[in-house]
Amino acid sequence: MSDGGRQAARRSPGSPGEDPWGGVRPFSVKTKLGALVVISVLITTGLSMIAVHTKTELRFITVFSMIATLLITQFVAHSLTSPLDEMNAVARSISQGDYTRRVRENRRDELGDLAGTINVMADELEAQDRQRKELVANVSHELRTPIAGLRAVLENIVDGVTEADQETMRTALKQTERLGRLVETLLDLSRLDNGVVPLKMRRFEVWPYLSGVLKEANMVASARAGIASGSGSHTRTDVHLHLDVSPPELTAHADPERIHQVVANLIDNAVKHSPPHGRVTVKARRGPQPESLELEVLDEGPGIPRSEWHRVFERFNRGAVTRPHGPGSDGGTGLGLAIARWAVDLHRGRIGVAESERGCRIIVTLPGLTSVPS
Repeated sequence: MSDGGRQAARRSPGSPGEDPWGGVRPFSVKTKLGALVVISVLITTGLSMIAVHTKTELRFITVFSMIATLLITQFVAHSLTSPLDEMNAVARSISQGDYTRRVRENRRDELGDLAGTINVMADELEAQDRQRKELVANVSHELRTPIAGLRAVLENIVDGVTEADQETMRTALKQTERLGRLVETLLDLSRLDNGVVPLKMRRFEVWPYLSGVLKEANMVASARAGIASGSGSHTRTDVHLHLDVSPPELTAHADPERIHQVVANLIDNAVKHSPPHGRVTVKARRGPQPESLELEVLDEGPGIPRSEWHRVFERFNRGAVTRPHGPGSDGGTGLGLAIARWAVDLHRGRIGVAESERGCRIIVTLPGLTSVPS
């Protein structure tokens, strides 16, 4: 959970006059103002009674009453305006791009709630600013590599270092294709940010469908062998893909194109993290609802530490293990699993890392006919 999420979980909004923990605030702003009025009246009444019994002149009593009331009012006003000044300073810093400042949360009244809300807002803005900077840095890095390779090839041709033979042009074509795949990945990311994509739901047979996805993955890997894709398509041919569908006549109701994204990205991730000559297993089982489906992708790699499970599907997360990728595999863009989660969320399904004796095990659950995306 992000810092902003922790702040929000700790401080939930309540109705006026109640603290975030469900009890009535003992020192709300309304209570303080009411107490100020009561105390002022009591002071004035008390001094008036003293004046009657001691025959003190009324003008002295009036002066003393005004002084006491002003002192108490000043004290209460300072306790109310001081946190507002601090909030104003923090809000001004946030508007200027400084998201590091926070408001002290040492009150249990409406101003304390406002301080918590400002801190949550600052947490979220800081997280978004960090993600924006990471996006620019990662996209720049991913685009720079194929552009540099393509430029080197073309410069060698122009300078006469190499001839424009079939092998040289094939290398240039590979770099161009890599750029195209990167752009397609960024378009998927853009669709992810811009909201819900309409699903084309239909019933399909799982075995032939997944068999086609695995065959396509093998064909793409063979065609790109020796050329690092860096864009979500593995280039290894030493990893064996195994399909396990039970029962063989299993059917599901979903958007085949989006499920293709899910399975292809999960296979790509599993292959990249597999040991030499490892095995990746794709399992499909019937879910609890009509036409629902449970998919499982299991590899034999180093696995994912439990402490990293919550970060697996974050954008640009490439894992934290010492040697995350097998031979002939690059690091990718770190967007594949984020796009897989997006496609599963469109179906109102679930995706997550599960316990496994070896390697990484990711389970996807699709609700089938109960899914009615808006």
